Amino acid sequence: MPDDVLLHLVEPAAWRAALDTGALRPPSLAEAGFVHLSTPAQVHLPARRLFPGRRDLVLLVVDPARLPDPLRWEPGAPGDPAGMRFPHLHGPLPTRAVTAVVPYRPPVPPLLPGPDDALGRATALFTSLQVRRAPEVRDVPGGVAVLDPAYRFSRDDNALVLTAPVDAATVARTAREVAADAGWPAESVALRGPGGGEVAAELARRGWEVGELRVMARRLDGPVDGGRRAEVVAQEEVHDLWVRSWRRDLPARPDLDEVVAQLVGREHRTGAVVAVTDVAVRESGRLVATGQLRVDGATAAVEGVATEPEVRGRGYADAVLTRLLGRAAAAGCDLVVLEAAADDWPRHWYARRGFVDVGACWDATRPATTYAGTTQDSSR
Repeated sequence: MPDDVLLHLVEPAAWRAALDTGALRPPSLAEAGFVHLSTPAQVHLPARRLFPGRRDLVLLVVDPARLPDPLRWEPGAPGDPAGMRFPHLHGPLPTRAVTAVVPYRPPVPPLLPGPDDALGRATALFTSLQVRRAPEVRDVPGGVAVLDPAYRFSRDDNALVLTAPVDAATVARTAREVAADAGWPAESVALRGPGGGEVAAELARRGWEVGELRVMARRLDGPVDGGRRAEVVAQEEVHDLWVRSWRRDLPARPDLDEVVAQLVGREHRTGAVVAVTDVAVRESGRLVATGQLRVDGATAAVEGVATEPEVRGRGYADAVLTRLLGRAAAAGCDLVVLEAAADDWPRHWYARRGFVDVGACWDATRPATTYAGTTQDSSR
């Protein structure tokens, strides 16, 4: 657990609102003149006092070096241990000082990445988003199961999400039990923690379909100019492009219309959890390239950069990516992350544009399935 971070416990809706204004201003700021923060060893105290029994909250992981207002160590509330002092921020909490947002599900200890831990911050964003937008979350060995029966074909929304070490036999047994109980079309697992590669290899030997994803990151240290051919658009405007892309990429199946409809339909929920921006390039008035940015404090993720096949090679994807990076920089993000299939060409395309490989994760399904997964430009 890093010793260079502080924490703030907050309801998800309050954090989502702060992403739009650029700062969190809890009631304590007006009432007492400061924002309550905690060290990792202290956070259970305000959690028990203010939110007893709650497991739907999020921890904001704060880098003290990014705080513009005074941070003072002062006594806590009555009932806190005698002599204990808490960090109080005498000013609003800027979203750009929050390097990770982590679900708080006691008694499971949270994973708290440090400000310089690019892989940890990427993992926190990807897994946190899955948990925070899921209508149902269950504890399982090594992590959680996320469930959303409204989008049963979305593997991103109906899967085991594992961030702690667990053996392959336990993973297989747990996936079978949850899938049978929830009525999933297939057993699905996202391996995001230590030892994931070994577990993935063993699952592959047991007949699972396994895909390796490379986690890539790019640091931002100032404004990003360019990408003027790409414009910010309402998400509904890119739905047709998504549909065409998924229809090209997914194998033919009798229920393909339902699968694609669910993959499009699920996307609106992301904007209720993090700040989402969709950008696109038009040619002769028609959208031919698109991409999405998801901002969660100082960390942002690039998703779904895609170009229609007949217009590739014209620099449209570059325009989309540059516009997304510019939006991330303007939001105060210092890190932009993404996941790219290890065996496909986009990872090399991103590498040429400044993204560095910082680690790996794995997806596994059983039996082999034909429904899509996390991003619009892959068929995971």
